Amino acid sequence: MSKKKVIIMGAAGRDFHNFNVFFRNNEDYDVVAFTAEQIPGIGDRMYPPELAGPLYPKGIKIYPEKNLPELIKELDVEQCILAYSDLPYQTVGHKIAWVNSLGPDMRLMGPKNTMIKSKKPVIAVCAVRTGCGKSQTSRRVNQILVHLGLKPVNIRHPMPYDPDLTTQIAQRYEKLEDMDKYHCTIEEREEYEPMINMGVILYAGVDYGKILEQAEKEADVITWDGGNNDFPFYKPDLLIVITDPHRPGHEISYYPGETNLRMADVVVINKEDTADYENIEKVREDIMSVNPQATIIDAASPLTISDIEKIKGKRVIVIEDGPTVTHGGMRYGAGYIAARKAGAIIIDPRPFAVGSIKATFEKYSHLENVLPAMGYGKKQMTELQKTINESDAEAIVIGTPIDLNRVIKIDKPNVRVRYDLQEIGRPNLEDVLTEFVKKHKLK
Repeated sequence: MSKKKVIIMGAAGRDFHNFNVFFRNNEDYDVVAFTAEQIPGIGDRMYPPELAGPLYPKGIKIYPEKNLPELIKELDVEQCILAYSDLPYQTVGHKIAWVNSLGPDMRLMGPKNTMIKSKKPVIAVCAVRTGCGKSQTSRRVNQILVHLGLKPVNIRHPMPYDPDLTTQIAQRYEKLEDMDKYHCTIEEREEYEPMINMGVILYAGVDYGKILEQAEKEADVITWDGGNNDFPFYKPDLLIVITDPHRPGHEISYYPGETNLRMADVVVINKEDTADYENIEKVREDIMSVNPQATIIDAASPLTISDIEKIKGKRVIVIEDGPTVTHGGMRYGAGYIAARKAGAIIIDPRPFAVGSIKATFEKYSHLENVLPAMGYGKKQMTELQKTINESDAEAIVIGTPIDLNRVIKIDKPNVRVRYDLQEIGRPNLEDVLTEFVKKHKLK
């Protein structure tokens, strides 16, 4: 029998993982190409032979997704795999119709064929959308585990954006300098820096089988830190899923966020301190409609500003976490809310945007009052810096969770906005995790 020719449609994460665990050593299939979407500048690269394995001695070429029609025709493709996340159902439907109209089957791979079982207990933190507050929830979970006397090792959903994937097979982060060692983008730093500052060992990379083998050697418990609204790469013993009442209804209308919601053991309704009551209750109703057995935790994300006087009454540009306000679809984030509360005058950053930052605003036309912290490589970081410094803002509000001054030079007064998860009443995460520790007899 001839091998079935396959293209994996991805965004440098789930696509590589699905290949590694299902296709890499599978002689029934021939993966003839990857296509790339969502993340700028990752098309026209190579999945190297060191990662692709002995069936692919030349590696596998990565193309922009827009090239799909000619690739399907030229390579005689029989099946396409949709392997990236945070897509509205309408977009998923359009992509299925597009691929089917070109001839191939479209496949959405599920947990059974893609999750790896760990030797250690796994607690996964995922979300129904990008920007729900997954990162602060993950920090809270790891903080509680440390308080309970355990050593968690945090494994982060992949963001391998460096052109040379062989340097990113299995990355271990223990100190801030490790982020420079691996040439981390701003998006990577947003996720890694707060966890490193907590003293928790973090792993990321491309090959999550090898990563797990290394992490298990030094962990009492594995914590999975999800990306976008993807479901975990590892089979969780406890799945915590975050929802966002600023976007009611999205918990049951995005792929694969609803998958997470339906699988969840615990669902956190976050940001209740800044959301409307009717929206909170809409989210609660949707949770109950698809997963009535889940434990629901109410939570807030209180904001703190490093120096309010620097921005009070001043013309400011607000910088937000990039994924939250780009493919996450939010018009604003924590920085915008904090700036308004502080009495700052928020100005439109678009007139000052240059290069790829200007292109970002053109692609995500819903953005008007915030500047996404785009930084996929040195060139884009330089363009972000130029956009900020050549604006007529009097000060900058940094709503992204990293110290942006470590990666770009901001020549205007600036303040940082911080936000942490705070449960409201009971049940809370400490109750849930204490019970988990007892159940798994962890010490």
